Order: sequence, then C-alpha cells, then structure tokens
Amino acid sequence: MKGFWLLIKKRSLVPIVNDVGGIGGLQTITKKESPSYWKLIKKFEKLTRVPVVLNTSFNENEPIVCTPDEALDCFLRSKMDILVLENWMITKEE
Repeated sequence: MKGFWLLIKKRSLVPIVNDVGGIGGLQTITKKESPSYWKLIKKFEKLTRVPVVLNTSFNENEPIVCTPDEALDCFLRSKMDILVLENWMITKEE
C-alpha cells in the first residue's frame, strides 16, 4: 500500500503513467525480490526525486520480446537509444 500512496503523491510529476481514471497499474518490488531493478529505481529517485519508473511491453508491431536475440533485433530496428540486458548497456553509434 505504501507504493500506491507514493504514486498518488507524485502523480503530477509522472502523468504519463496515469490512465484516464487518474491512476496507473502499480507494481511494487522489494530489494530482496529484484535487487538490480530496485537499485535502478533508487538511483532514478536520487536523480529525479520520483521513485517511479514506467515499465511497459517491449515490442514494435510484433509479439512482445521474450529473448535477448529478439530484444537486440527490436532495438536495432527501432528509434530506441539504449538497451539494457542484464549487466550490459547497449547504445547505437551516431
């Protein structure tokens, strides 16, 4: 329930995560459940003072990406700037 109230307090700062009813589909995680993702959110909060990140489906006019190969293929065909796979960060050369 703590995550829900954080989103309510910060919703004006992240309007894109709100649906037409004014609330998003909130998911909370713990450090124990997903240490890497938890650390990412904490670093984002430190930079922005917003403890919320948008996690959406990963695809472009195709079924949702399920494998690293599919992720890389989609990344290379899209306008995405950065792809993070496990401990790797992949960028495109300009």
